[in-house]
Amino acid sequence: MTQPDLPDVSGLSIGILGGTGDQGKGLARRFALAGHDVLIGSRNAERAREAAASLELTVRGDANAQVATEADVVIVAVPWDGHKATLESLASELAGKIVIDCVNPLGFDKQGAYALPVEEGSAAQQAAAVLPESRVVGAFHHVSAVLLLDPTVGEMELDVLVLGDDREATDIVRALAERIPGMRGVYGGRLRNAHQVEAFTANLISINRRYKAHAGLRITDV
Repeated sequence: MTQPDLPDVSGLSIGILGGTGDQGKGLARRFALAGHDVLIGSRNAERAREAAASLELTVRGDANAQVATEADVVIVAVPWDGHKATLESLASELAGKIVIDCVNPLGFDKQGAYALPVEEGSAAQQAAAVLPESRVVGAFHHVSAVLLLDPTVGEMELDVLVLGDDREATDIVRALAERIPGMRGVYGGRLRNAHQVEAFTANLISINRRYKAHAGLRITDV
């Protein structure tokens, strides 16, 4: 259900850094279906264009720097091991923009997924440290790439926890989440609380493996 206190974000363009991966492509697909101008970014512009074309929607692909420059709002969906370097290289292009970080610092071994320590506290806090002139928000950590890409799934039945220190920015990101049918954006606290949200992804992976599911979150009584 759309929350009446949220701003109109229907005209915003959305860039996705790391948009050639399944999570990035899945978010690109859903936002394009919702009517947004969507740009997929990659270190390799041609690879970005191929990923955009594979969606068979009005999605464009280009080099990360061009996408960061052109988009109104930028989602960071790069692999964790390239997170800091990618953002450092784009600090000037991302200045003044809302940057949504959905990266989960995880490791994997024979026992499954586990959260990795991050010097700054979380991936979102690392982004904020690297991008002091950007408005960093953490969101979309627990959204299944499989469901995002599945054409038979009409609605994403889940809540997206949105974390940040800028009230206007978190409201815009909550509103963007609600542009995707079935999805709801719920404020989840300050950016300093992003660590446990990112880390909880390891628990969801365990749930999904045990129950052969694509579990998400629902917040009750809100």
